[in-house]
Amino acid sequence: MQQRRLGRIDHASSVLIYGAAALAESDQEVADRSIQLALDAGINHFDVAASYGDAELRLGPWMPRIRGQIFLATKTGERAADSAWRQINHSLERLRTDHLDLIQLHAVGDLEELDRVTRSGGALEAAVRARDEGLASAIGITGHGTQAPATHREALRRFPFDTVLSPLNYVLSLDPVYMGDYEELVAEVRAQGAGLMIIKTVSRRNWPDDSKRYTTWYEPFDDQERITAATVWVLSHQEVTGIATPGDVRLLPLMIEAEKQVGNMPIADAEEVLAAAADYSSPFINIPF
Repeated sequence: MQQRRLGRIDHASSVLIYGAAALAESDQEVADRSIQLALDAGINHFDVAASYGDAELRLGPWMPRIRGQIFLATKTGERAADSAWRQINHSLERLRTDHLDLIQLHAVGDLEELDRVTRSGGALEAAVRARDEGLASAIGITGHGTQAPATHREALRRFPFDTVLSPLNYVLSLDPVYMGDYEELVAEVRAQGAGLMIIKTVSRRNWPDDSKRYTTWYEPFDDQERITAATVWVLSHQEVTGIATPGDVRLLPLMIEAEKQVGNMPIADAEEVLAAAADYSSPFINIPF
């Protein structure tokens, strides 16, 4: 699998990042098969969060075997320093490790949330403490929503985050305001040498009703042609280090196949496939939480 350098962090990350939200509701047997598939495909960057159900517990049994082979990232969604500190330590216990490669401030998608984590006594202080005490090597920020790129650009101006995890896909790129904010984020990322990772690559739209077929909160593309086009399109952006795989284990094999076409499928062909996709829209029209 292709690898790209994760900003100024000295790590060559696979362009597919294992999105462990897919393990939130999985039993250990299902999780084991999915993790092994990822490793066999060459995925060396695993991304989880304290709020992803049992996902940290599902990854934990693997750490004695693979910890030295992978880049391990988790997230805290707490907003105060003391509660974030407790959550970071709990995550280490659940993951059966004494060290994270990356601790991220989770779901910071607007300026109000950014103010909460960066204020005096905010969660950023816990992340800095974790780094200073050797519990984490790097600090990142994540978030989704239409304001995420602008919020993450401002975050980088307030603190030198090592990484940013922000949304991008073809349909979002058709919004000139969104893309203007994204391009300003890219400029700041490049100026600081931060790593830029992407979420919502294969999102198709909000679920149209309550009959969800996948464990993702948005309806994803689930056919190889469109998943390949969406993956190729995002990874054609050279500022992008990698993309998080969607939160359902059944979609991982399609993502692995899609990555094989990066550099082979013309971008114009990818755009033609995506432009013809029916009912393709932003997943942020009605976020269900």
